[in-house]
Amino acid sequence: MNKNAASERPANATGGWPWVAAGLVLAAVAALLLIGRPQPATALIAVPLLLATAFCWAGLYVLQPNQAALLMFFGRYQGTDRGEGLRWANPFNNTRKISVRAHNFNSDKLKVNDLRGNPIEIAAAIVWRVADTARASFDVEDYEAYVLTQAEAAVRHLASRYAYDNLEVDAQGGAAAEITLRGGTDEVSAALDAELSARFSQAGIVVVDAKLTHLAYAPEIAGTMLRRQQAEAVVAARSKIVQGAVGMVEMALKGLEARGLVSLDDERKAAMVSNLLVVLCSDHDATPVVNTGTLYN
Repeated sequence: MNKNAASERPANATGGWPWVAAGLVLAAVAALLLIGRPQPATALIAVPLLLATAFCWAGLYVLQPNQAALLMFFGRYQGTDRGEGLRWANPFNNTRKISVRAHNFNSDKLKVNDLRGNPIEIAAAIVWRVADTARASFDVEDYEAYVLTQAEAAVRHLASRYAYDNLEVDAQGGAAAEITLRGGTDEVSAALDAELSARFSQAGIVVVDAKLTHLAYAPEIAGTMLRRQQAEAVVAARSKIVQGAVGMVEMALKGLEARGLVSLDDERKAAMVSNLLVVLCSDHDATPVVNTGTLYN
């Protein structure tokens, strides 16, 4: 069982200004005794007052907004002070300041394989902050280096869980329902956030935001995949054109029969269907041919 060294708890610290005032009073009294009555008896009183003054002032330190101070007493964790301004704590404590502000960084472009084994390039922007100062200080050696290493591992693992793009097309011409790195932006971002949170929790770090900033096929296959995407786009467009053309031919035949304009046998219907499909599906404008004979000549 993994036991954390400590969890953050409030430190026994107070505002520093009363201690400044107390030190000034003690120092003033000691100075008056030494100057007004320079005798051995007064020195015995003044020296403890000066030591008390040093005790009051030695425990002072300053904390900025979103900054915390870890207090250590001879290697033992005493607590964390999250106050602001001039603060005071036991001067025998060792005070270590740590920032609890939001940090952000852009990860390097990583070359990894996606779910289908295609090499891709991926990078992410991650915003994080220290939530538990004790765990960040005592559970890991260097929490900033820990964040960078675990972020890279999380992005690599995320890329291996999803395909870059959905290249599978079903029989009806529609794309299969699948979350991909390129198409499922919200789902992928949520998965990245969960992955990072699980890894950072060991160090008392919380994820504020995480988004992919770069996503592309690796250069060695980028050209091939682009041509494949273009071919799939052409096939999809042709499929739509053919579906529309079939509907128009069907409508034309039904209209002719309903109005009784012409009576067509199966052979003539086949010829008309062929001609209409050629006209409707062709990439070029149709060139009309005037037939001066019959349909059979």
